[in-house]
Amino acid sequence: MKVDVLIIGQGLAGSLLAWELLKRDCRIMIIDNGEENASQVAAGLINPVTGIRLVKAPEIDTLLPIATRLYAELAEYFQQTFYIEKPMLRILRNANEAIYAANRLADPAYREYIAEADSTDTRPSPFGCMQQNHTGYLLTQSLLSCLKAFFISKNCYRVTNVNYSDIELGSSPRWQDISTQHIVFCEGHRATDNPWFSWLPFRPVKGEILTLSHQATLPDNILNNGHWLIPTTDQQLRVGATFDRGNLNILPTEAGKNELLDTMQTLLPGFSAEIIAHKANIRPCTADRKPFIGRHPHNPQLLIFNGFGAKGSLQIPWYSRQFVQHMLNGSHLPTDCDIKRYAEKY
Repeated sequence: MKVDVLIIGQGLAGSLLAWELLKRDCRIMIIDNGEENASQVAAGLINPVTGIRLVKAPEIDTLLPIATRLYAELAEYFQQTFYIEKPMLRILRNANEAIYAANRLADPAYREYIAEADSTDTRPSPFGCMQQNHTGYLLTQSLLSCLKAFFISKNCYRVTNVNYSDIELGSSPRWQDISTQHIVFCEGHRATDNPWFSWLPFRPVKGEILTLSHQATLPDNILNNGHWLIPTTDQQLRVGATFDRGNLNILPTEAGKNELLDTMQTLLPGFSAEIIAHKANIRPCTADRKPFIGRHPHNPQLLIFNGFGAKGSLQIPWYSRQFVQHMLNGSHLPTDCDIKRYAEKY
């Protein structure tokens, strides 16, 4: 079998890259191990203003409209909503955050994304609150499920593990019965074991998330105090996520559960809910917090599209376009995410 692009991994990065390639009539094959990946566990949160300094995400004015248009396109195709836009209430945790919030509220560059919180909101906030706009979350599990079924229907999806030693390099790389022009690795944190890309400075982070059921009536917005709380239905919510660099496994922990329950009580004092799911996975974060995309410095048929961390829902739609244009037309990749920035060390 001959294809134009062989994609290893069907997380959000591999799936949206495959969608972009198929729209351009490329022949593809996706190989996935069938295991639950970080994209399926993640909340898919999109938040233009983040961090303790409340900084607007770089290129947000470009990234956000591309992302929302793509998710609307997918919703129309599959007749199912995937992106839920929902305002966020940012709970300020200390005097410094309150100062940053006041500065951002006075800055015209932030006007579209933040506003004064509703004075009637009674959320516990000794340092105040700030409303954030153009926020929301992606139903990543539903989206990946629909895309998987779509890829299967197009005969371009296989479930199996890829043994790196089975990949034959040359003018036309080959894996098992498939010859291709490009092999793109979208393996998430597993890239740390990839013999061609393990030299990249990944900084994987374990995160745990709770899904809870409840009978209360909650305001229809996301709450954020460093952790987040998302009402997903009238009687369900999700709380996350923990941040653990030391224990890189996918086992939920009692400590993680208690940390998230404490967060829920901080945001909703006295709130009662029942845990219906507790999951953990590993985010493929990077040393400089920029994605790792581009060609291997010595084997240009091998490429990587990875390292989006917790911002994949926002970043992947735009970066997948740039990446496909690079593969098919030779256009330049954005220098801040091209792996050439680390090639000298390799």
